[in-house]
Amino acid sequence: MSAMKSENVSRTVLACGVGAVLAATALLYVPELVGRTPERAPGPAERAASAAHAGASAALPDLVALIGDRERWLKVHPDDDASWAVLGAAYTERGLRRADPADLPRAEDALKRSLAVLPAGRGNLDAQLGMAALANARGDFGTAKRWGEQVRKASPKRWSAYPVLIDAYEGLGDYKAAQKATETLADLHTGPAVSARSARLYRNRGWREDAGAAALDAVALAESGADKAAALARLGDLAWERGEPAEALASYDTALALVRDDAPSLAGRARSLAALGRTEQALHAWQAALARQPLPELLLEAGELYESLGRDGDARTLYERLRTQRLPRAEVALGLLAADHGDPAEAVRLLRAEWARGHRSVRVADALGWALYRSGEPKEALEYAKRANDEGLRSALFAYHRGEIERALEEGGPARRHLAEALRINPYFSPLLAPRAKEAVRALGDLPDELPKDVRQEEPRKRAEPGTGTGTGAGTQAETGPGSAPGSGSGPGTRAGGAPKA
Repeated sequence: MSAMKSENVSRTVLACGVGAVLAATALLYVPELVGRTPERAPGPAERAASAAHAGASAALPDLVALIGDRERWLKVHPDDDASWAVLGAAYTERGLRRADPADLPRAEDALKRSLAVLPAGRGNLDAQLGMAALANARGDFGTAKRWGEQVRKASPKRWSAYPVLIDAYEGLGDYKAAQKATETLADLHTGPAVSARSARLYRNRGWREDAGAAALDAVALAESGADKAAALARLGDLAWERGEPAEALASYDTALALVRDDAPSLAGRARSLAALGRTEQALHAWQAALARQPLPELLLEAGELYESLGRDGDARTLYERLRTQRLPRAEVALGLLAADHGDPAEAVRLLRAEWARGHRSVRVADALGWALYRSGEPKEALEYAKRANDEGLRSALFAYHRGEIERALEEGGPARRHLAEALRINPYFSPLLAPRAKEAVRALGDLPDELPKDVRQEEPRKRAEPGTGTGTGAGTQAETGPGSAPGSGSGPGTRAGGAPKA
C-alpha cells in the first residue's frame, strides 16, 4: 500500500518560524528603513530585510541578494555579530525554500561566528534564535526548544521567539504548549505570519471554519507579492484538505500569478489538477514543483501519482531520489516509503528511532502506526493510530490508516467508520489509497439493522458553535472552536487514553 501526504501546511508554516528569526535580526541591518521613507528605492537586499522585519515573506531573489550583501560585508567586517546572525537566519530560510541541505552547515557556521563575537551569556538573543530555527529545520526539536526557551526566559515579550517554539513543541508532540505559545504570539504581534499561525492552531484542533477565516486574514494582511502568495498557498492547502480541489486550485493559481515559481503553490496545483482528472497538467506541475523544492513528502506524493497511472518506472525514479538525497526532516516520508514500497521492518526501525529521540508529532505517530501494521503488528499499530487521530487534526490519510488497522483487527464497526470518514474528509486524498478506501467500505458492507442508532451514525454532526462544547464528527474529536472553554473537547493535550510506549 501507499500513502500520499495531506500535511501540506507544515513546511510553509515552518518557514514562517525561520522568517520570524530573520525578522528579529533584520532590524539590526536596516534601521534606516524602519519608521521613515528612504530617499531612494530600496534594493533587493534591503527589501528582504525590511519584509522580514515586518514579519513578512521576502521574495527568494531578494533573500539571495541579502545573503550576498552580508557575505561581502563580513569579509571586511568579520566582528559584526549582528550581520553573522542575519546571515545564519537567511541561510536557514534559503535552505528550506530550496530544499538544499548544503545551506544548513553554512547557517551553523555563521551563527557560531556570531556567538563567538557576542556570546549567548552577554545577550546575543538573535543568534540563539537562529540556532533554534536551524535545529527545527534539521528536525532536532529538543535542541530547538532549549534555545527558544532560553531566549523567552531572557526576553518574554520578544515575539520572534514564539514561532520557533511553536515549531519545536509541535515536533515534540506537545500541542498544549504549542497552543499556548500561539496565543502568546497573537498577544504580542500582528500580521500575516501571526494569522497563519492561528490558522494552523485551528487546523490542528479540527476547527476548519476558524482555520479558513484566519488564513483569509493572512491573505488580507499580506502586503508584498511573496507574502500574499505564501498566504494564498496556505489557503489552498486548507481547501485541499477539505476535499475541494477546484477551490484549492483557484488559490494556487492566484498565488502563482503573483510569484510564478512559488513551489508550495506548484505542488498544490499539481495535486488539485490530479484530483480534477487533468492528469497531464498535474504531471507537468509536479515536475515544476520538484525542480524548485524537492521536499521528501513531495517526492513521495508525486511518485505515488505516477504509480497510480501505471508509470512504475517514473515512480521508482522519484522513490530512489527520495532514498538517496539525504534531506533533513525526511524520516516520515522515508518511513512511509519503506512501509509501502520497500521493507516495512526497516520502516519500523527508522520511525521507532525517530520516536525515541523525541519526535512525537502526529505525523510520526501515524507513520509509525502504519509501519507497524504493514509489518504485521496491528495491535500495537492501533495505539499509535489512535494518538495521531485523537489529537484533533482531521486528516483523511490518518483516518484511512486507522480504518485499515482496525479492519485487520476485525473491528468492523470502527473500521467502517474511519474508512468512510477518510472519504468524507477528502475523497481525493490519494490516487492510490482513496480507491482502496472505497473498496474497503464496500467489502465491510452495511451495518446490521439491530445496532443502536448512535453506533449506526456515520455522518458527522454539525460543528458546534464556539463555546457550546458539543458536536463531534464520526470517530473524531469534538469541534468546539476557539471560543470554547480551555481544555474542552479533545484537542491538543487532551487526547483519550495513555500514550503508546516506544
